[in-house]
Amino acid sequence: MSFWPLDNYWAHFAVFATVILAFVVIGVMAFIYVERRGFGPFQLRRGPNRAGPFGVLQPIADAIKVLLKEDIVPAGADRAVHFLAPVVVFLPVLLIFAVVPFHGKLGGLIPNLNIGILYVVAVSALGVVGLFMAGWGSNNKYSLISAMRVVAAMISYEMPLVLSIIGVVVIVGSLSMNDIVTGHQVPFFLLTPLGFLIFLASSMAEINRGPFDLLEADSEIVAGFHIEYSGMKFAMFYLAEYGHALAMSAIAATVFLKGWVGPADDYLGGLWFVAKTLLIFVLLIWFRITFPRLRIDQLMGFAWKFLFPAALINLLVIGIEEVAFDGDIPWWVLFINFAVAGGLILAWSKLFKLGGGRVEVAV
Repeated sequence: MSFWPLDNYWAHFAVFATVILAFVVIGVMAFIYVERRGFGPFQLRRGPNRAGPFGVLQPIADAIKVLLKEDIVPAGADRAVHFLAPVVVFLPVLLIFAVVPFHGKLGGLIPNLNIGILYVVAVSALGVVGLFMAGWGSNNKYSLISAMRVVAAMISYEMPLVLSIIGVVVIVGSLSMNDIVTGHQVPFFLLTPLGFLIFLASSMAEINRGPFDLLEADSEIVAGFHIEYSGMKFAMFYLAEYGHALAMSAIAATVFLKGWVGPADDYLGGLWFVAKTLLIFVLLIWFRITFPRLRIDQLMGFAWKFLFPAALINLLVIGIEEVAFDGDIPWWVLFINFAVAGGLILAWSKLFKLGGGRVEVAV
């Protein structure tokens, strides 16, 4: 039975689009507040505390300030491309949430696509087109350099990200997001810890968050691909950046943390999903504030020298376990997988070391 019993297709679409847009906007505002307040204790300061109680209205104040700024287009820019780039970047964020299951009973609101995770991977990769459009259409060499870095990083980190998800798909035997949530008794971050870590690292590079935020490295390329944007267009880039963080956190919660499943999930399933999504975002904040920014060569080296081989090994191990246990992997296999993950990380740390400001092979 449909959660929204609407016979009219367009009415159903309007409700669906409104719910998704409201969730993304409210979630982004909450994420911005959580990140800024979280940075405070890490940096021995208070964080925002002026606009509203405990600074909760700071994201709204920032939004009003940005929207009131003048929209400036460079004289030599391609106006059509310059205008469309923020839209192309933000649209995939909304499309991703079309198949993210907030609750198991929302069958009529959230379509249960039998290729849901494949749809998510395909749609999430569309954002790079908008970023390259922004760099090209701005007629600015620094914007173009940043846009080219986007393409390089996306190609490098898309492969280990997809391979980490394929490991879960092999265990479940389905591409449906709902089947992945209910596919195993043990959350997949315990059953495939290496795949979970690879997904987190790859997703941080995909959404340009520290320590992989070279696309906006102020000391190298000013503000990156959006240096020539202001006003509403810049606000859309800002919204898209945190929207992608929200989307990746929601995907990680769905694929690796069993989504809405939890105690009394018939009534509290949506709250469990939001709590797990917030937990993943807190991890992203922790990583961003803890690790220093990598250089572009270190960024590429980390993807091709560790993440990609580790993702292949993780997929090989899962395949062997699937064959050995005839498609029904028991929960105690997590101890073996934790040992494999720890061994690979230790071996990589011994084989490669940071020396003289560059990644070197230990001799």
